[in-house]
Amino acid sequence: MFFLKQLKSSVVASQRFTSGSSCIFRLPASKSRFNRLFLTTRFQSSLKINPRNVTRRTRNGVEIPPFPKKNTRTQNILAAFALSLAFGTVAYNLHDPFKDIVDGIYFSSKRIGVVTVASVQGFLIYKSLLSKKFDSEEDRDKAYSEAHLQAALITRNALERNAGIFIKMGQHIAALTYLFPPEWTETMIPLQDKCPISSIESIHSMIENDLNVKFSDIFEDFDTAPIGTASLAQVHKAHLKETGELVAVKVQHPTLQQFVPLDILMTRTVFAMLDYVFPEYPLTWLSEELQSSIYVELDFTNEAKNSQKTAEYFKDYYDVTALRVPEVRWANKRVLTMEYLSGGRPDDIQFLKDHNISRADLTACLAHVFNNMIFTPNVGLHCDPHAGNIAIRPIENANEGSGIWRLLQKTFAPWAAPRNFEIILYDHGLYRDVPTPLRRAYAHFWLALIDKNVDSMRKYAKEFAGINDEQFRLFAAAITGRDFDNAVQNVMSKRSADEIQRMTHAVAHEGLLSDVMRLLHKLPRVVLLILKTNDLTRYLDEKLDSPLGPERTFLIMATYCARTVYEEDREGILSKYRRFGITRYTKLFLNWWTYFKRQSQLSIYDFYVSFKDLSHD
Repeated sequence: MFFLKQLKSSVVASQRFTSGSSCIFRLPASKSRFNRLFLTTRFQSSLKINPRNVTRRTRNGVEIPPFPKKNTRTQNILAAFALSLAFGTVAYNLHDPFKDIVDGIYFSSKRIGVVTVASVQGFLIYKSLLSKKFDSEEDRDKAYSEAHLQAALITRNALERNAGIFIKMGQHIAALTYLFPPEWTETMIPLQDKCPISSIESIHSMIENDLNVKFSDIFEDFDTAPIGTASLAQVHKAHLKETGELVAVKVQHPTLQQFVPLDILMTRTVFAMLDYVFPEYPLTWLSEELQSSIYVELDFTNEAKNSQKTAEYFKDYYDVTALRVPEVRWANKRVLTMEYLSGGRPDDIQFLKDHNISRADLTACLAHVFNNMIFTPNVGLHCDPHAGNIAIRPIENANEGSGIWRLLQKTFAPWAAPRNFEIILYDHGLYRDVPTPLRRAYAHFWLALIDKNVDSMRKYAKEFAGINDEQFRLFAAAITGRDFDNAVQNVMSKRSADEIQRMTHAVAHEGLLSDVMRLLHKLPRVVLLILKTNDLTRYLDEKLDSPLGPERTFLIMATYCARTVYEEDREGILSKYRRFGITRYTKLFLNWWTYFKRQSQLSIYDFYVSFKDLSHD
């Protein structure tokens, strides 16, 4: 009852003005009647009349129009958006951390969009191709070739736009000539030394921020145009202010530090999608290999250490390798300064002709370089061997002589045979050691291959790469780049046009490509690196078209294999037999004699193939 009285006394009657008359609502006297009235919709709505919606009149009868209706929700949203935009604009221009966040979101979205569009386009190209039917094998080959080229061009464009580790991915594809169709590998070749360029302003800013000194205090002058660009860095010529020396300055692309984690995630996602859509072509191992190595390569102090180690080792083998590694002046994580050494590409035939450089001699030196890395303990194998990381530097004053004297020098005293070129090896960011058991099994495999001993080949293929009998024929073809019959019977000969045609047909129509890719997916990563190195030497052999053919390259590799097996057997004899036992010395002599005979055979054959070189130089 008390509540009802308070309610009656506190509620004020609402007045409705209509044409000079008014209506006053009064509370009913009875509680029950009041409750019934209060619960009616009409009564409740009368208490909620918005005075903005009521037509009013003054005392003189002049009508006052109602307040205009406003969409307050839309206005609030627009006001909040305008306020946010204004605040964001001010913060973007005045607050660097906020600017970095906005730029990061924008460019990340842009990079994701580039990858997404290219992936969808490539997917549609191949899905459309696989659904077609062809009247003949020629029509099928032509359609596949066009699809490969179209997809490769789209992919290369996306890789160039995103740059960074995407360029490195393209370089991997260019080197895997036995895995990808030629339309793919040849399309990716420009990525080896023609990569997107970072602005000189961003380079200046990065150097000053990283070194905490003024740019002008380090360099007397600095060429604005890079002399070379790569996936992770670009190189500029400059003169050091302190000494005046002409140096090559390798600077990391400034954006890499920001986008590498995102790029790795995208590459893993794309390859996972490809693996799902095309399970017959597993490529996830490529992204795994990239992820495991990229952060090591991004620290240039590692490259400085590897450069110094490699240069120190190969000083003693300069006579047979002609290898020279640029000396490092100083380095930090993103800037590397070294002596300036330039040259032409090793596959530039016209450059070699212009400087009278022997193609046969060049391929022999390259074979010595990489076989030395593979078969020598603790040297380490260069992890990115492609033609863009090698330069041939002419030496103008060298005089090789001619005729039989030069032949004798090359064969029996290579240290006395001066060359008119040097091999410059760049990009030492990543090296990998070849484990001793794997290195020895690899040597045994090649000697068995040269000896045409299939049973031994099977045995050591299993020890080297875990290859079973079913995979053996395919592995032999992959590691030699030949069909199985020629790999076993005639591996040191040049590939004939008929053999190339058979392998091309097997790749296109017999599933050889998918079989090889499935095999590689299961191999240890260091084995893949060795295969990649083999691909480089084989590619340069074919590109240079050495007058000696591949025989010289195989002979050089065989000498390293023979030495590796000899050292393995000698180590086993020394550990197994007593120090002063007759058996020990007998076996040591027999082991040496076996090694000597093989080396003599190789030397005689090398003399023979070198003799043919005289008629071609």
